[in-house]
Amino acid sequence: METPNPCMYCANDTRVTDLMIRIGELSVSVLYLFKEQTYKGRCVVVFNKGHKRELFELTEEDRNAFIGDVSKVASAVSKAFSPQKINYGAYGDKMPHVHFHIVPKYESAPKWGSTFDMMPETKILLSQTDYDDIIREIKKYL
Repeated sequence: METPNPCMYCANDTRVTDLMIRIGELSVSVLYLFKEQTYKGRCVVVFNKGHKRELFELTEEDRNAFIGDVSKVASAVSKAFSPQKINYGAYGDKMPHVHFHIVPKYESAPKWGSTFDMMPETKILLSQTDYDDIIREIKKYL
């Protein structure tokens, strides 16, 4: 059976809620906490002013606002969790909608010095209380 809207971000259906928890709206995007937390504080910033496949498809104003949202989230995650580095993932091969993964990297954690695993083999899933605590920390600095 064909999915009514092939883009999970545009459809905002269970494909999104199975993977992420909505944190809130930013200037031109929606911020989600990725449920898989191998990288504590990992978020996804999703452009929400229509379906766009590539960054260059955005108007200059929307592109600047989107990158501003990405930067704001990265700063909040950095302040909240003190990672040694923030990695940014903007692939979209299988989900062609403008979005960035904000991935805090820690020297003592998996894949330090390498590309983060999009979907690690061993998944770290948390309790709702733990997700709520992470979201509260991120929101504190947004």
